[in-house]
Amino acid sequence: MAIEQIIFNNLVYNEEYMRKVIPFLKSDYFSDHSDRVLFEILDEYIKKYNESPTKEAIAIELSNKDGVNDVLFESTKSKISCIEEGEKSTNEWLVNETEKFCQEKALYNAIMESIQIINEKDSNSGKGAIPNILSTALAVSFDTSIGHDYLEDYEERYEFYHKKEERIPFDLYYLNEITKGGLPRKTLNVALAGTGVGKSLFMCHCAAYNLTKGYNVLYITLEMAEERISERIDQNLMDITTDDLSVIPRQIYMQKMEKVRSKVTGKLIVKEYPTAQAGAGNFRHELNELKLKKNFVPDIVYIDYINICASQRLKYGSNVNSYTYIKAIAEELRGLAVEFNVPIVSATQTTRSGYSSSDLGLEDTSESFGLPATADFMFGLQTSEELESLNQMLVKQLKNRYSDPGTNRRFVIGVDRSKMRLYDVEQSAQDGITDGPKKKSDPNKPVFDNSTFSFEDLNRKLPKQKFSKELFAGFK
Repeated sequence: MAIEQIIFNNLVYNEEYMRKVIPFLKSDYFSDHSDRVLFEILDEYIKKYNESPTKEAIAIELSNKDGVNDVLFESTKSKISCIEEGEKSTNEWLVNETEKFCQEKALYNAIMESIQIINEKDSNSGKGAIPNILSTALAVSFDTSIGHDYLEDYEERYEFYHKKEERIPFDLYYLNEITKGGLPRKTLNVALAGTGVGKSLFMCHCAAYNLTKGYNVLYITLEMAEERISERIDQNLMDITTDDLSVIPRQIYMQKMEKVRSKVTGKLIVKEYPTAQAGAGNFRHELNELKLKKNFVPDIVYIDYINICASQRLKYGSNVNSYTYIKAIAEELRGLAVEFNVPIVSATQTTRSGYSSSDLGLEDTSESFGLPATADFMFGLQTSEELESLNQMLVKQLKNRYSDPGTNRRFVIGVDRSKMRLYDVEQSAQDGITDGPKKKSDPNKPVFDNSTFSFEDLNRKLPKQKFSKELFAGFK
């Protein structure tokens, strides 16, 4: 008996089997036209009434179905008459055979579609879509999980709590503290900052550090040229300023580059796209191309930056507002992170009021509040004349799914803009800003008390730095 007939028999007479496999079966998997019509009738009936139809009900649905000629009607009617309960088989065997059938048919359909593209008979897809078509077909499988039983699966839950999750670390102490060791895979992480504050600097520094630690990095830029991003990476890794890089002799540059190559074990690919012309679909194609042509699989992806990406689902226009559009982009990028098992790091602009604000909040996100709703980790980067004079930048947690955002909510990091580099400052610079150690004189009172803290207190603690009242006006 053909596998198709076995499937039809059990969809009608085996409820347990039907409920397991119906979510995964598709009409495209049935090559015979009458088999396809019969499955469509069964699928529509089950989804509508949540139960298997009788043979009589199938016959009535066939007579009411549009687009069925006399020859196809008689052929399908003959298939219906062959449906019978038959001998009982184990559901495990039935499900496994049905899964194998779906996998083979999905792969066959993908190969045929690829041939159509190669022969240029499919004008809607380019040849670059072939790897994604094949990988999607190869990924077909039955998900037999029915959920987590809270009272029965507690041992697995305990193991999950104590399993060390793989993370991509920072080289900045407090960022590692608030993320519990770095960025987990399958996440979207966003830096919020005003123009010129240092969004690209932050991402270039982190990309350079990831590279030195043996991670593969994909840096996607929609704002600056590939060469400008690479220039910033050069400054960071070669320990050289922008001015010196423009006048350095060729021989010395080559020597420095060879020194960098000898120390670096990861790979970095910088890819440029036109502003607002590329989105998750383009990035997916790039990831597949890199894997196919260069055997390059990134451990982390940087996208500079999220607001100037394009949505693959929505076309920006009069019927789509900025909230919906940016939220769609964020959802697509987070889906991409899950699909390729990587953390994605991007950035977004502040609003005009947020640019001059001394205390950034999620409400200062420009264009769409749907972005912070989607992101797993979001933090603000702030600067001021006082901080710039100290070569420092203030970091504030805005949203954190990895740990308590109330711990170390604010801290400062050092900035060397001439070499596109960030660094940890001395702990004394954090006193009064972070909620770290307790004062020895009063162990029960925190150093940073939101109810009584003022900029005068900070200036008394750090007389050399002289922070202004405006800088800390909103720190509550």
